[in-house]
Amino acid sequence: MDLDQISGRMVVAKTVLLPLILIISLSIRVHPLYAQENREAVRFFRAGAAKSNITPPLGEPIVGNWEEPPADYVHDELYARCLVLDDGTTRLAVVLVDNVGAKQEVFDAAKAIIQKRTGLPPAQVLIASTHTHSSISAGGAGEKRRDWTAGEALDAYQSFMASRIADGIQNALYNLEPARIGWGSGNVPQHVFNRRWKMKPGTPMPNPLGTNDLAVMNPGVGNPDLLHPAGPTDPEVAFLSVQAIDGRPLALLANYSLHYVGGVPEGHLSADYFGMFADRLQELLQLDVDHPPFIAMMSNGTSGDVNNIDFRGPRVKHPPYGKMKVVAEDLAREVLKSYHDIVYRDWVELAARQVYLPLKVRRPDPDLSEFVREVLERPEGETGRHRLEKTYAKRVLQMETWPDEVHVIIQAFKIGDLGIGAIPFETFAETGLEIKDRSPFDQTFTISLANGSYGYLPTPEQHRLGGYETWLSTNRVEKEASEKIVDQLLTLFSALD
Repeated sequence: MDLDQISGRMVVAKTVLLPLILIISLSIRVHPLYAQENREAVRFFRAGAAKSNITPPLGEPIVGNWEEPPADYVHDELYARCLVLDDGTTRLAVVLVDNVGAKQEVFDAAKAIIQKRTGLPPAQVLIASTHTHSSISAGGAGEKRRDWTAGEALDAYQSFMASRIADGIQNALYNLEPARIGWGSGNVPQHVFNRRWKMKPGTPMPNPLGTNDLAVMNPGVGNPDLLHPAGPTDPEVAFLSVQAIDGRPLALLANYSLHYVGGVPEGHLSADYFGMFADRLQELLQLDVDHPPFIAMMSNGTSGDVNNIDFRGPRVKHPPYGKMKVVAEDLAREVLKSYHDIVYRDWVELAARQVYLPLKVRRPDPDLSEFVREVLERPEGETGRHRLEKTYAKRVLQMETWPDEVHVIIQAFKIGDLGIGAIPFETFAETGLEIKDRSPFDQTFTISLANGSYGYLPTPEQHRLGGYETWLSTNRVEKEASEKIVDQLLTLFSALD
C-alpha cells in the first residue's frame, strides 16, 4: 500500500470517527445522571488524627480556682488532640487542648502557623479548650490574664501551646488515610446538675457588687433553703467516629455538657475527666498503642451553668481523682453502647463558615462605679457584706482596659448531616439546647470555649436573676449577647445546609 492510499484511508477514518466521538461527548454532557455518577466514582474521604503534648513546666501557678498554687506534680500529661477530615475538596480540623481557657490570640497564632505550614485556612480550623481546672493559664500570667492584651506578645507558655497545636495538626495531616465516618449519641443524665439555684423567699443572696441576686451558684449540698434549679441540663453525649476503610478505629470526637469535675490534690496537673474519657475509651475498645494511634477526644459542650454536684442528694466523698474516673467510665461505656451500631458513610460533604461578630463590652453603671470606689478605699481587713467585694472591685477596674466592642469568632462546621457550632464563651445549657432544637441538621452539638475565651455567656433571663456567672468581669459582654450568637450560628448553619 503506497502513501497516497494510506493517506486516503486516514481521511475516511477521520470523516467517520470524528462525528462519532463528538456524538459520544455530547451524550455525556447532556446526561447529568451519568456525570454525577462519574464525579462520585472519583471522590474520596480521608481522616487523620494525632495528639501533641502541651504539658507546662512545673512551678507555674495553676488557675481555675480562687487560690493559684504552683504546679508541683504531673498526674497525667496534657495534650492538644487533633482530628483532620478531608472530603477530597475541603479539609476541616478540630483541636481540643487541655486548658481552662486560652485567649483568641493564642489560637490565632496557632492557626497562622498551621496555614503557613500546610495551607489550611483558619476558618476551617476549630480550636477549643476543654476547661480543665488543673493546668496553668494560657490567658496570660496572674491577674493580667483579665486585662485586654490583644496586640501584645504571647508569653512563653502561650507560644509553646500555639506551636504544639500546629505540630499536632501537621502530624494529623501526615496520618491522613482513606476513611469512613459516622456519628451517634447517648444519654448520661446522672452527672449533670444545674449549679445555679433559686432559693426560698427571704434567703439572703448578697453579691460582691453591692446588690442582691435572685439565684446563687453552688448553694451547698443539703441546703434547706433550696427552691429549684434556675435552668436545665443537657444529658446528651454526642460523638462522631472515623475508622479506616478496613474497620480499624482512627479517632472519636465526643461532646458533653459538663464542667470540669475536679477533686485534684493541690498542685497537680491533670486533664480531668476529658483526658480520662479518652484513655478509658481506648481501653474499652481494646486498642493497642499503634502507629498512628487511635485518638479519642472529649469536648466541653454548653456547661457554663452545669456541674457534677447533686445539691439535693447526699454528700458523697471521693478519693482524689475518684469522681472524675466515675464520670469518664460512665461516658465511655455509654459511647461504647452505640459505637458498634454506627452507620458509617464512605463519603460526606465538609464545609465551614465563620464570622467575626461584634459585641459591646459591659461597663459599670454609676452606682456600681461608686460602690467600687468605696470598697477600694476601705482599710485593709475591713469586710463588707460579701467576702469577694475587694476582688471584684479590682476586676471591675480591669474592665477599663477592654475596648468598647469585641469581635468574637462564631464558627460552624458541616460534616454531612452533622452540624458543629463553636462559641468562645462558657455557654449555658439552655443555649445549647436551643441551638440543637433550631438547627437544620439531623444532629448538632456545640463546643464552648472555642477559638478564644471571653468569659461566661448567660442568657438575658439569667442576667435578670444575677449570680456569679452574671457578675461584671465574670461576664464581659452585653446582656443580649447569647441571643445574637444563637441567631448568628443558626444563620451559618442554614448557609451550610
